[in-house]
Amino acid sequence: MSARADRRPSSDEAAAIAAAIEQFTRDTTAPPPEPPVTQPSRWLQAALVEGVTRQPDPAPLP
Repeated sequence: MSARADRRPSSDEAAAIAAAIEQFTRDTTAPPPEPPVTQPSRWLQAALVEGVTRQPDPAPLP
């Protein structure tokens, strides 16, 4: 089989090459790093505690 250097690939061949490159990139790229675990702010913690421990609302008006 002799390959000519000046031969241009067909659109189907070009699409196959692009798909192969994309698949290779997906297979060999490292996954993104996990975001760091952060503690909620003290303001948020206080608001959550206050919201849980507050008195229930009185019965709604008719």
